[in-house]
Parts: sequence; structure tokens; C-alpha cells
Amino acid sequence: MDFKELGINKNLVKGLTELNIITPTDIQVEVIPKLLNSNVDLVGQAQTGTGKTAAYGLPLLQQIEPDKKEIQALILCPTRELGQQVAKQLFRFTKYTDKIFTEAVYGGEQIDKQINALKRPTHIVVATPGRLLDLIRRKAVDIRKVKTVVLDEADEMLSMGFKKELDEILNSLPNVVNKWLFSATMPHGIRQIVNQHLSPDAFRIEISGRNVVNKNIEHQYLICDENDKLQILLQFLKSQNKNRGLIFCKTKSATTQLAKQLKAKNIPTDAINGDLLQKERDKVMRAFKNENLQVLVATDLAARGIDVEGLAYVVHFQLPDKEEYYTHRSGRTARAGKEGISLCLVTTPEMKQLRYFEKALGIGFNQVKPLRA
Repeated sequence: MDFKELGINKNLVKGLTELNIITPTDIQVEVIPKLLNSNVDLVGQAQTGTGKTAAYGLPLLQQIEPDKKEIQALILCPTRELGQQVAKQLFRFTKYTDKIFTEAVYGGEQIDKQINALKRPTHIVVATPGRLLDLIRRKAVDIRKVKTVVLDEADEMLSMGFKKELDEILNSLPNVVNKWLFSATMPHGIRQIVNQHLSPDAFRIEISGRNVVNKNIEHQYLICDENDKLQILLQFLKSQNKNRGLIFCKTKSATTQLAKQLKAKNIPTDAINGDLLQKERDKVMRAFKNENLQVLVATDLAARGIDVEGLAYVVHFQLPDKEEYYTHRSGRTARAGKEGISLCLVTTPEMKQLRYFEKALGIGFNQVKPLRA
């Protein structure tokens, strides 16, 4: 099966081939033919790293009329990073097509700069919900002609508190005929949005729990006392040599403390959490993407939308509270067909939580022993 067989036109396929995107992923095979039919609503459950940007992006690009200098599609994302990444992908896909202009708008950036950018011809707007509403209220963006709206990583938008904004945006699209929602998990709030805003006969591509978590991830756990976690983490990082990865903690203070401890051991590390200003966050992310940092210590919320290629592992220094957080965390490794490790450092009482994740997500955890110092 290739993209041409799915109905994608030859100019888009040419761009994909140049990017070495040849064989469609499972979600792309399921979704693309349905979205190429005109006027459909769709709910797709797909984990980060499974190729969902192309799953909705290719049909979307194929529907755009380049001659019409108006905003025809809207993609809503939880974070600046994901918005930038989606806009970049769409630009790459269109190398051999008629010019299709995409603009990404998000908080933490000067709004005047974005207002000026939107004065240029724009076909697709990729936006975080809060910034989009700011622009609408300033009459700086006109979404009345939008035919297709995509909610990307809808569960992340919900957990970041964007429910009210999403409702307001979805209620202000008079001409929309396609609503496509993608989410790694389907909590109650997402089902509410689906019931309220999407057609009752929307297509549902629901991946069973056993397939939500990427198959190329090896899920490991190591039982230890709380006081031994740092030493065991240091041994693990040493065994990984120059491999890079993400370490998760539950609180902002825990990320800062752990990053300090790792730096003291000469491991190129920094922390990313909700206390950082956008400027500081950008600086840390730039250093990580440029491979000046080996390790990034993050909270669940601060890691939303992070997409860095080639991460060999994710370490859960502190277990998350919810299974969807485990799904999002572990999905940062083993991307684009590569393999990766998701390692949980757990105390004996935390084993109950780990067994719950096993059951809820349909995955098996392998116990590993501490490495010799």
C-alpha cells in the first residue's frame, strides 16, 4: 500500500518521497481515504509519533483551493512547539504543489508580528486556542470561510484547560463542513466535545488500548528505594553513553532539583517546567534540539508538544498519576519507526500503580536489575 493508492495526488506524493515517507502508517491507511471523501467528521485515536500529521494534513492540503486567497482550514494545537512542527510539515509536503500558505500563531510571541503575518494570503492557520481567540477579538483573523477544522492532540488541549476556548471557537465557524478530532486518549471531556460539536455519524477510528502505546517501545521497570533513585538513574544514563532522552517528574520543584543534581555530575542537563518564561523555554529547547543537552528533565504539562527526533529513552523518575500521562510520556521515544526504552523507577508501594497501567493500556512491563556501579 502506498500514498498514491490511498488517493493522494502525484505532486504531494513526490514531496513525500523526497522526505523518505514512502509507506503509510496504520493511522494513515485508515484515515486518509475517509478524509478524502468530501464533508466528513472523524474521531481518530492515535498516539504521538504514529504519523497523524500526515494522516490529516495530506487530505487537508488536497482540499485547499490555492486560487482562493482566504483561510479555508484551521488546525488547533495545544502548544507553540506542536503548532510550529505542524506548519513546518505542511510546508515540506507542498514542495511540488501550487503554493499553499500556512501561518502558525501561538502565545508567547508578539501578537503584532502575527497580525502582520496574517495580512498576507493565508490558506491554513495553525493555532493554539487562546491566541486564536485573541486574534479573532482584535478582528485580525477571519475564520468565517473555514471549511475544515482539525483538533490535534485534543486531550492535551483539554488537560491544559482549553475546553471553554474550544467550545467558543467551534461555535464560531458558520461554514465548517469537516471536523476532524485526533487524540491519544479518550477521556470524558473529549467525548463531551465529540457529542457536542461533531456529527452523530462521524467516522471513528478507535485503536484498541493495546495499540495506543507505540509497539516499538520496550517498557521496563526497576524496583528501588526512593533514596536510591538518583544513583540508579546515573548508572542508567552512564550505560546509555551519548544517547539522549527525557526524564519526567511530577512537580516543577522536582525537575529543578533533579536537573541540578545531574549537572553536578557533569551530565549536560536542563529542566523545563511551567515556571519558565517562553523566552527561557525556547532557549532550553534550542539547546536540546541542537544536541548541546543530553537530557531534559520535564513535568507532564511542560513536555506537551515536544517533538525531538532520535530520543533513545524516557525515564519516569516519578510515576505519573494517570495512564494517559504515561502514554504521552513514553510516546516521546521510538518515533518514526525507531526503537526506544521507557523506564519506570518505582518503589515497592508504587508497583500497584504500575500494574494498573499494564491493565489499562494493555502493555507488558519487563523488570530490570540495577546496573553495577
